[in-house]
Amino acid sequence: MRLAKTDNELIRDFHHVWHPCTQMKDHEEVPPLLVDRAEGIYLFDRDGNRYMDVISSWWVNLLGHNHPRLNDAVKAQLDRMAHVMFAGITHRPAIDLAEKLVRLTPPNLTRVFFSDNGSTSVEIALKMSVQYWMQSGKPGKKRFAYLSGGYHGETLGALSVCGIGMFRKPFEEVLAPNIEVAGPDCFRCPYGLKPESCAAECFEPMEKTLESRHRELAAVIVEPLVQGAAGMKMYPAAYLAKLQDACRAHGVHTIYDEIAVGFGRTGDLFVCSGKKMDPTFLCLSKGITSGYLPLAVTMTGEEVFSAFYGDYESLKLFIHSHSYTANPLACACANATLDILTGENFMAGLAPRISAMREEARRLEDLEWCGEYRQTGMIGALELVRDRATGEPFPFDRRIGYRVYLEGLKRGIFMRPLGNVIYFLPPLVISPEEIGTMVETARQCVEAVLNP
Repeated sequence: MRLAKTDNELIRDFHHVWHPCTQMKDHEEVPPLLVDRAEGIYLFDRDGNRYMDVISSWWVNLLGHNHPRLNDAVKAQLDRMAHVMFAGITHRPAIDLAEKLVRLTPPNLTRVFFSDNGSTSVEIALKMSVQYWMQSGKPGKKRFAYLSGGYHGETLGALSVCGIGMFRKPFEEVLAPNIEVAGPDCFRCPYGLKPESCAAECFEPMEKTLESRHRELAAVIVEPLVQGAAGMKMYPAAYLAKLQDACRAHGVHTIYDEIAVGFGRTGDLFVCSGKKMDPTFLCLSKGITSGYLPLAVTMTGEEVFSAFYGDYESLKLFIHSHSYTANPLACACANATLDILTGENFMAGLAPRISAMREEARRLEDLEWCGEYRQTGMIGALELVRDRATGEPFPFDRRIGYRVYLEGLKRGIFMRPLGNVIYFLPPLVISPEEIGTMVETARQCVEAVLNP
């Protein structure tokens, strides 16, 4: 599949476009998939070939591509106003969206700060937390605790709370000195326990950190239930309950990064509301517009908000701005997305899809290289290992996941594995029949690579 010298569009791409998280030299041999259009859960190339988008185009596409209700919402807003600055000016789409989010999230979250992407929503939470403590007479609370395997974006502030070396190592010397804490690892549990029956004994390292360093800690940041970039590592809600109690006891904020897992992915609209948690900050993005336009929010409550509220001379205002803050087109699309998710029994309709994915995945568990199949709601992950008995991973230079991805393209399925983890994060509108096709095709791809 070497890049053809006569393929003008791909030649232009190769010479001028720098793709994210990509070793561009790979595209000498395998050009990127040139998508011409998309419909439902499918992508179509220039020749009309169809590919099932089983990762929702980097986890954003909740409701399928080219959704008529979302199209109509954007078109209607476009006829009124495409953009206006959001300082000294407000507009109905933003007001409506803020009210909906406050109604759908835990009662303590009453304030919505808009931004444009997940990394920024995390940066805002970090900044708000530090400034809150500073303006509350505790300027020493300026560090953050984060979990090994945690991922919260790739700006420098977000990288300072990243527990994945591949992302942070080149920038280590310029990152803020935050505190990494050993996090849950249910597949290779050091306690020898199972997530369905344990009491989150793995919380012990975090408990000790909070006990010994709470005077310098502003907040603890977590991806609740699923650590996405770490390979869809999953852990029980008991960990979150312990975290909430311990942070309250020690006077430390909690930041829930639900950028990847919010908006129905786990089977609940939001993890925090479904599990009856009340984080100090909630970061949302990705699925908020179902992949149509960039948008993010950081939510918090009255206690934090009040620390910034005062006379102008106090200079306690929160200074963080973006030219496209609360873009009306994006807010209109987000409103339509939430209307769909909260109407017509949409969330209840996820149950048979979740069950279908779990049932179909049994055929993956029979693979001799299946270290573990794990699933939370509509997020499923197959971790491939060299030795099933010991859990020994494949060497990274064998590029097992990448080779499975290439096999998928031959069979009309678009995957983007995380190392040796083949994961499924399809649009929520996928049918049970399509789930069966997705899982079976992935199984065939693994067999083709590891048992040619």
